[in-house]
Amino acid sequence: MSVLYLTEDDVRQLLTMDVALPAVESALRKVALDEAQNIPRQRCQTDQVMLHILPAAAKTLGTIGYKAYTTTRAGAQFHVTLFDPKTGDMLALIRADYLGQIRTGAATGVATKKLARPGAATVGIYGSGRQARMQLEAICKVRTIARAHVYSRDADRREAFAKEMSAKCGTEVVPVAAPEEAARGLDIVVTATSSREPVLHGEWVAAGAHVNLIGSNFLAKAEVDVELFRRAALVVADSKEQAKLEAGDFVAALKENALNWADVRDLPNVLVGRYPGRASAQDITVFKSLGLGIEDIAVAVKVYELARAGGAGVELPV
Repeated sequence: MSVLYLTEDDVRQLLTMDVALPAVESALRKVALDEAQNIPRQRCQTDQVMLHILPAAAKTLGTIGYKAYTTTRAGAQFHVTLFDPKTGDMLALIRADYLGQIRTGAATGVATKKLARPGAATVGIYGSGRQARMQLEAICKVRTIARAHVYSRDADRREAFAKEMSAKCGTEVVPVAAPEEAARGLDIVVTATSSREPVLHGEWVAAGAHVNLIGSNFLAKAEVDVELFRRAALVVADSKEQAKLEAGDFVAALKENALNWADVRDLPNVLVGRYPGRASAQDITVFKSLGLGIEDIAVAVKVYELARAGGAGVELPV
């Protein structure tokens, strides 16, 4: 038996946001319809490395598998392993750093398409790294964006981000020097930072805005303050079950009764209409992204299919 091995370069050649967006939306809908299973991220560690594993299965997607990655002070290493859902045979081993970036952007795109006002045309981004780039790209795929503001602590990085993403997205991207300028008066706001303390204050968020919280998946990290939840009409997570383990953005709001778990909705259930989305143009809506294994597996399947069709990758004997 052989297994298809795909490098980061292979994935970059095959995977686009246009491929990832429908794959992620379809997978989330399948979760709501009990056609797919997502297991919250599991972690274990030594004194030098942490291992993270995200399993998922969807027979109608043609696979069962998991994403695994390790994190150390030197960085992170990611891969997805896919198995045949009938025989259990290993199908593919796929390097998944770029894949994970795109799938996280795609999840935001799916949530923004559902929750942001139809005419939303301006964006604020906190962060200027690789994930912030994917966030803006995905949003520009689901809304016609006229202008975006980017804030990060490093002026040179936000200038470079603005120049690159203006060209890539075909829209005006403006670097801003004050954090509130990435939120005030804007239709869609995204936090995509590594900060442990709030970078976004709820008082800055305009009535009717949609907010995507991306950067934290540890209980000790929060990118936003409690005021956002006091003002929000709707709070949605990609997985409420996983949010209870990882949503650091919720911790202070829950303690102060600005948020209750009973009011948090699962994005899959909102997508299929089990719960309503935005009720009015003045509502502030919030999407908390944790990053799900089912999203990784759904995108990885598309990459695998494209690789098989195009002859990409290397066959490994196992």
